[in-house]
Amino acid sequence: KSTFMKILSGELKATSGNVSFSPGDTVGTLSQDQFAFEEFSVIDTVIMGDTNLWRIKQERDRIYSLPDMSEEEGMQVAELEVEFAELDGYSAEARAGEILTHAGIEEDLHFGSMQQVAPGKKLRVLLAQALFADPDILLLDEPTNNLDIATINWLTEMLNQRRSTMIIISHDRYFLNSVCTHMADIDYGELRIYPGNYEAYTLAANLVQEQLHAENAKMSAEKEELQQFVARFSANASKAKQATSRAKRLEKIELNDIVASSRLTPFINFKAHKKLHRQALILENLGHGFDGETLFKDGNMILEAGAKLAVIGENGAGKTT
Repeated sequence: KSTFMKILSGELKATSGNVSFSPGDTVGTLSQDQFAFEEFSVIDTVIMGDTNLWRIKQERDRIYSLPDMSEEEGMQVAELEVEFAELDGYSAEARAGEILTHAGIEEDLHFGSMQQVAPGKKLRVLLAQALFADPDILLLDEPTNNLDIATINWLTEMLNQRRSTMIIISHDRYFLNSVCTHMADIDYGELRIYPGNYEAYTLAANLVQEQLHAENAKMSAEKEELQQFVARFSANASKAKQATSRAKRLEKIELNDIVASSRLTPFINFKAHKKLHRQALILENLGHGFDGETLFKDGNMILEAGAKLAVIGENGAGKTT
């Protein structure tokens, strides 16, 4: 799937065929290299999502940084200022900051270096980068990775508000159900397009398989009936013509080639070392902290055997600890 996405973005050349977009369409891509922008500030990394604006900004800043500006450079920077304004360059930092805040990046990190951003949150900055220019075509490879529930909900709402054409790779079925209008299924190297979200796709894909099996069962029954007729009456002079006709019909029957999915259903077997009694887990006044800072305290809980507990909270709240 990621190879397919790299071909669409132009990062990788296909061994056959070609990819074309409508002339003038802009393309936004979620970068997968979270350490590619370490030398830049967080806010600049986001603004780079608009390649044209970033190019103008860099050249504009370069000229302004010169100790002496020539008349030609003065005219050039004046033209750049016009282009910069037309692209809403003066509001770029504010717009980038708003996306970063919604993506869960604290404001005090916005003008700091990308090196200061935790690895899990670097991906959020790159997501903000892909969204910044509001491109015509948006390529998102696993955009919900390392996002908490609140941020996934924000991303879902934002994508649904946009009119961009989007191609998304995700293992989050609820996200796919909420955002996608079509599903492209890659199985055994073949790509099939299904209309609808993930739930509609699963129903349609299962229905296709059921129809193929039903058609095969019907054709197998017909094939067996024809074989019996031919075997019984081929030597009968009065029925020979009918037998020949049915033999020709028999040759034309081809069963659908039904290939089982390449996907394997995972199986996990937990072996119990000892029998659980009524209370599986008891917490009493549990607490923890780092460097004098309290992470959590006064944790009290009784978990009954067989219960299934979800631990939720924003990133950095202390769930893993």
